Amino acid sequence: MSAADHLVSEPTPWRGLRDRQERGEFPFQSCTACAKAVFSPRVLCPHCGSTELEWCSAIGAGAVYSQTVLPSHGGDDRQIVLVDMAEGFRVMGVADGVHLAIGDAVVGRIEIDPDAAGADPAYVFKRQES
Repeated sequence: MSAADHLVSEPTPWRGLRDRQERGEFPFQSCTACAKAVFSPRVLCPHCGSTELEWCSAIGAGAVYSQTVLPSHGGDDRQIVLVDMAEGFRVMGVADGVHLAIGDAVVGRIEIDPDAAGADPAYVFKRQES
């Protein structure tokens, strides 16, 4: 049996992701068969192969797994971070103006640039206040 033999609940999961991001949600999918988080969007669970994926919204909290800084000639360096989200998936984003270290507790938000038509929403993280 191949993936083409499965009936999928949402044939275009990237559209579902984008729609939810545009509403300000921090979306991911959850598999109802194995209860694992799934990100990036898929039609089949990468853990168990089920087609039973449902959309959920993350609270935005996580911990920095990895980070790097992309220098620029203008001095406006960007820090790229990989964040392990509390719900069990990992996402790439940018730091919000303050240097983040591996292990830092962070909280994220979705930013959409209104001047960049068609640009992907950005995941932006800042250090979580204690």
